[in-house]
Amino acid sequence: MAETYVRNSSAFQKANQVFANVSGTYQEVNEAYANVGGTYKLVFSAFEATSTATLSSGSGTFTVPANANAIHIQAAVGGGGGAAGGADYDKAGGESAGAGGGSGAYVSDKIFSVTEGETLTYSIGTGGSAGNQTSNFKQPRIASAGTSTTLSGSSAGSLFTLGGGGGSSGTGGGVQGPLRTNTAGTPGSATVSSSVSTGTFRDSDGITKNVSTLTSGPSGTFNDSGDGATGSLSGSGNCGGDNCRISGFAGANSYDGGISGGAGGSSSGGGTNGANGTQGSGGGGGAAQVSGGSTNGATGGNGEIVYRFIRIL
Repeated sequence: MAETYVRNSSAFQKANQVFANVSGTYQEVNEAYANVGGTYKLVFSAFEATSTATLSSGSGTFTVPANANAIHIQAAVGGGGGAAGGADYDKAGGESAGAGGGSGAYVSDKIFSVTEGETLTYSIGTGGSAGNQTSNFKQPRIASAGTSTTLSGSSAGSLFTLGGGGGSSGTGGGVQGPLRTNTAGTPGSATVSSSVSTGTFRDSDGITKNVSTLTSGPSGTFNDSGDGATGSLSGSGNCGGDNCRISGFAGANSYDGGISGGAGGSSSGGGTNGANGTQGSGGGGGAAQVSGGSTNGATGGNGEIVYRFIRIL
């Protein structure tokens, strides 16, 4: 990025902004050029977007760089809920499959005002653990919820809290029946502060763009945020008849369908485990185990924050 310095008394200072008098009104200039030997050369460029950074675990702080006045959250999501494993019963007249975990609340391509030098504090949500039992016929199987992803500023205050998805469960029932009650994981809830929805900025490629063109986030929609989704479950999640077969149920998609949830376990063979969620999606439930023992549900996907800094012109 080109830099321009102006003399202030006896010291040269870097110019962060340049204004031109247009019909009596000073307007900010995106670029300034100087005639050097008959060739115009760029001598000033407004702040260009920084490279994208990803926070995928833990908590901590980072600082808004000089000349930035906004943070572009390309993607952020709470942790996905875990999923319950499947169950086998001893002559209970049926079997049970695990329901899917819920997904975390999300933000996609949203812009928040910040101040240069401001300290931003983050915490990344973790995916919920699976609800499994290693002993044959044992109940219940209750998966845990994902945890929240948060971002706040020392000046801006809370920018968002993205709740984690709920874990699914299989409760009740017994060795000889009745069959258990299956419940899908619930959606995470979003609390999001006011955002910037209009204006232009200078992108990292040097081109000035309208903020509304920012649609590369997982949901594919500018200025998008919302609650997560409920994990999958069809009917009771049980099948009829001893040693019957039923597949596990998928975890909820995250980012309004942009990221798929973990697949449910397959009913083939003796039944298989569910698949883990990713990027805040729910874990998949285990299939009914028809050969004794139990199948495993899966963990929910961890949360994340993907961001960069820009300057709204």
